[in-house]
Amino acid sequence: MTRAPFEDRRHAGRDLAQRLSRFAHRPDVTVLALPRGGVPVAAELASALDAPLDVFIVRKLGVPGQPELAMGAIASGGTRVLNEDIVSSLEIHPETVDAVTADEAEELARREHAYRDDRPPIDVRGRTVLLVDDGAATGATMRVAAEALRQLHPARIVAVLPVASREACERVHRVCDAVVCAEMPEPFHAVAVWYDRFPQVEDEEVMSALAQAHPAGEGAA
Repeated sequence: MTRAPFEDRRHAGRDLAQRLSRFAHRPDVTVLALPRGGVPVAAELASALDAPLDVFIVRKLGVPGQPELAMGAIASGGTRVLNEDIVSSLEIHPETVDAVTADEAEELARREHAYRDDRPPIDVRGRTVLLVDDGAATGATMRVAAEALRQLHPARIVAVLPVASREACERVHRVCDAVVCAEMPEPFHAVAVWYDRFPQVEDEEVMSALAQAHPAGEGAA
């Protein structure tokens, strides 16, 4: 591939909307974005499909002293997923897990408040959820998000990615009902390579997208 397939994240969202037109105007569909990079993609997608938009915030639970190593994650809706293999092999005490969870829950709550202004998250029980990010190199974030989202009992989870490595798509598919990857270039390198413009997404852009989105109450379960 000699040129980036997407001008920017919003262009990626419009491209995905064409591929996902079968979900348009369906009262059982919700679009959930992984902040912050997934929000501009998801905003365009939700607008084109006439579907409600919300964010699904994920915070990694790092092992004390090894914060880059995830022993689990928490997500919007109060869900927690633990990597039992890591917890068991490192003999991490439940009190330690709870303490790290409490710290990360504070940051998650801060973001929830900033992004939604105390509006409750959309109830996804029994709904088809399009879970959107701006790309995936390893698929780890999307996998954790899908595992946490599953605890909220949606009818179906469809992972939606403009660009991802083939390995990431395969890994994500193991925890989702379906995966839509618009582009799977090889060699992959990094997500940013496949966009002409890939600026950092700020909190203000997230809040603006949610404020302008399809009202969450419409079509919600």
